Parts: sequence; structure tokens; C-alpha cells
Amino acid sequence: MEAVAFCPAHITGFFKAHIEKNETALENLGSTGAGFSIKHGVTTKVKINTKNNDKENFKIITNGYQSDKIDISEYVLNEFLKLGKFSNLFFDIEHEIKIPVGYGLGSSSAVALSLAFALDQVLKTKLDKIIIGQIAHNAEIKCKTGLGDVLASYYGGFEIRDKPGAPGIGHVQKITLNKISIIMICFSPISTSKFIKERLPQINGLGGKMVNKLLESKNYEHFQEMSLEFAKYVDVMTPRMQKVVNELSKNNIKCGIALFGETIFSMIPKEKENKVLEILQKYSDGIIIKSEVDNNGARVLHN
Repeated sequence: MEAVAFCPAHITGFFKAHIEKNETALENLGSTGAGFSIKHGVTTKVKINTKNNDKENFKIITNGYQSDKIDISEYVLNEFLKLGKFSNLFFDIEHEIKIPVGYGLGSSSAVALSLAFALDQVLKTKLDKIIIGQIAHNAEIKCKTGLGDVLASYYGGFEIRDKPGAPGIGHVQKITLNKISIIMICFSPISTSKFIKERLPQINGLGGKMVNKLLESKNYEHFQEMSLEFAKYVDVMTPRMQKVVNELSKNNIKCGIALFGETIFSMIPKEKENKVLEILQKYSDGIIIKSEVDNNGARVLHN
């Protein structure tokens, strides 16, 4: 038996963290903010067989970009093992990661959510989709890999998260985008957990105000302007990033910053694609990704 599921990568432009210390229910924690999901992401395949005499009951392999942590996958698997009598099974888990890890593209959340959907399918646990999303969200919070990416990539699209929490608790407003390309350049990773720990008061002060502003305008260009302002305010901009931002700006191209990574993104009409690529290709030390918004969110693949 096997199942395959996909979860899009998610980029956050700005956010406010909601991680109250006296809150014990992980599904109530998270973030408000805004961002978008793209058609690149993580595809996870799960095969189950009868377990041999091995001590381990699972094997996890990663293809494509490599993750340095597998604890988020283990957390999700262990949650599913509580749902039935599966002790006689061996789980062969394969993550195909098509996005750089640690660059602000929500790779850990995409791993958790694609795995949760695949496990539900292969084990025939027939959970409500909301519950599948909550398992992945709790894994993200527990493993300190993010705050709101699961909620956002669960629904997909260009979204404003106006209530924090897991799917079913948190809430998003999706904004329709027509014929917009996403082009980004990734230079180096940044530790999300370290950044959140050190900069939380700064992050929350501005992030909350920006959510309210974007709820009024619902404009993707406005979103990019706020993302840039947010990145400068919380001091995530490096000289290399600033150089790219300046050059794009000189050519009347708006951009934003993926949190948290040394990653610049531009949401642009398709006719401007070539100009953006021409500028970014000058920076040979960056990884360039060209994609589009994924409006479908995480899902089981039936092919």
C-alpha cells in the first residue's frame, strides 16, 4: 500500500506571533500575517509493509533539497500511530523537497502537511481534513519550525491570516490574483526559531498593524511594500539583499522579503518576468525560483 500527497511552499511577507506562554493547546498558537503559496513544494510518498524484526518501524529519506531535521516527520507519524493498531507496520517515507530548506519558504510545514495527508490516505484513518491540518500545525509549533505556514499552505493562495491557530481554529482571507508570476532569489538560510526568540517585541509591534492595513487594501503590490518595510524594521536585510532590492526598485519592480531567509520575492505581471530574471541572474550566488501561486493548498495526489 502507498499514498502520495503534496503541500505547496509558503512565503510569509510579515506577521505577528501568537505564542502565549500560558496556552497549552498547540492548535491555538500560531501567527497572523500575510503571504502566498507557490506551485513548488514538497511531495511525500508513504509505503507501508508488514514489519520485520527490526527495532525501527520507519525509514525517512529525502530527495532534492536536504532537511537537517526529521523530528517534524517523526512527530506527525507518532500522532497517526496513536489512532489505531499499527505496531505491525513498517513505514517507508520519502520526501521530495523542491524548495531550498531554511530560506523562508515553509519547507518544514510542507513536509509535515504532505506527510499527514499521505498517512491518512495510506492508513485509511479517514480523518476530517481539518484534523489532518491540526496534526501538522501542532508538529510545526512543537518542533519550533514555524508559526503560520501550515494554516496558510493548507488553504493555498495569496492569503491574509486574520486569526491565529491551526486549520479549523485559525482563519484566512484569500485574495484573488490573476496572471501573476512569482520570481524569487534565495541566498542563504536564517534560523526561524532563533529569530522569533530574539526579535519578538519588534515583530509583533509592526506585524499586527500591517495585517489590518492589508485587510483594507487587499492589494498584492501594497503587500510587497509592507513586506519590505517589515524586513527593514526587524533588521533582517543584508547588504546583498539591499543591493538586489535597489536594482529591482530602479526598474520599477516591487518586491518583498521571505521570512525568515535571505530570500527576495517579486510578485509581478507575466509580461515583466524576463526583466526580473535578467536582473536576478546577475547574482550567481543565489538560487532562482520561478513559479506561480498555488490556489489549491495541500492535497492527496491520486496519480
